[in-house]
Amino acid sequence: MNRRNLLATGGATGLVALSGQGIAEAGSYRVPSEESRHDRTFMQWPVNRQVHPDPVFLDMAQQAIADIANSIAEFEPVTMLADKADHRGARRKLSERVELWDIPTEDLWCRDAGPVFVVNDAGELSVTHIQFNGWGEKQVNARDLKIAARVAERLGLRLVPSGLRGEAGGVEQDGHGLLLAHESSWVNDNRNPGLPRDEIEARLLAAYGAERMIWSEGVWGEDITDYHIDSLARFTGPGRVLINLPDEPDMNDPFHLAALDTYDRLEAEGLEIEAIPEPYRHRVKSVDFVASYANYYVCNGAVIAAQFGDPETDDIARDALSRHYPGRDIVTLDVDPLGEMGGGIHCATQQMPAL
Repeated sequence: MNRRNLLATGGATGLVALSGQGIAEAGSYRVPSEESRHDRTFMQWPVNRQVHPDPVFLDMAQQAIADIANSIAEFEPVTMLADKADHRGARRKLSERVELWDIPTEDLWCRDAGPVFVVNDAGELSVTHIQFNGWGEKQVNARDLKIAARVAERLGLRLVPSGLRGEAGGVEQDGHGLLLAHESSWVNDNRNPGLPRDEIEARLLAAYGAERMIWSEGVWGEDITDYHIDSLARFTGPGRVLINLPDEPDMNDPFHLAALDTYDRLEAEGLEIEAIPEPYRHRVKSVDFVASYANYYVCNGAVIAAQFGDPETDDIARDALSRHYPGRDIVTLDVDPLGEMGGGIHCATQQMPAL
C-alpha cells in the first residue's frame, strides 16, 4: 500500500479517550535533539495483511526494515517490536545484534506509533504520549495505537498525556526549544477535532519542552500523513535546517507548492537553510514514490540515509549530510519499498535518549 493513497485498509478502530491532564507538568520536560547520544533505537516489524496484502511486497518491506535495523545495530542497540508469533520470521532477516520484544505491531512506522521520550530536569526519562490514531483513522491501528504505552510500561516509565492525537513524524524539533510542523498534519479534524491551532501549538510546546514553533500550511488530504514535515525539512542543529526541494518545481503539484512555502517561512524566521535537490532519476517510476533525502536517521556515530540510484544527487545528499553531521559515518541504503509506501528511514525509527 502507498501512504499517498487515502484508502482505509481495514477500517477505523475507534479513538482512544484523551485528557489534557498532565500537560502543564510536561512543560518541565524536553525532548533531546536526535543527534544527542541514544540508549537505543526502537523499530516495528510490519506484518498486517490488510495493510500489506501482497506477500511479495510485504517480504520486501520487512527486508528493508531489517536492513535499516541491522545497519543501526552496528552503531547502537536496536529493539524491534513484534508479536511473539512473528519473532521467528523476523529473526531470519535480523542481525543477532537486534533485540526482539513481544509487543504486537501492524505496520512499520515507529516514528508515528512509537514512544516519544522526554527528559526532566533531574535527568529522568518519561514518555510524552501523542496518541497515534492511524493518521486520522485511515489505516487499521488496533495494535499500533497501543505501542507507546506498552513500551513505557515495559521500561517502567511514566506516560505523560499530551492531549493530542497525531504523530511525531508530523513535528520536527531541534532539541533547543524550536519546533516546525505543517498545519495539515495537526490542525485537522481527523486528529484533533475542534482544537484551534493556538491550543495545538501550546500542547506540542509543552509535550516537547520547547519554546517556539514555526508553522507552514502543508497539504490536506493528498496523502495518508497529510504531509509530514520529516520528509521535507530537518533541523541539523540550533537554527540550522536541511531541506529537500525540487530543482524545477511543478506549480500544479500541491506538495511542491507547500515545500516552497515552508522554505519561505523558514527563511523569514532567519534560519540557516541548505537546500538539496530531489533525485532527478530513481529506480521506482511511480508518481507517488517518495524520494526524500531528508528522511534520514541520526544514531550514535552515524547517519542512516536513503540512496535512490541517481549518482549525482545521491552524492550531493551524502556530502550535505557529511557537512551537517561531521565525524559521523554516512551509511546509505536502498529502501525503495518504504518510498513506495510514502515514507523513509526516519519514519521507521524512534530514538531513546541516553542518560
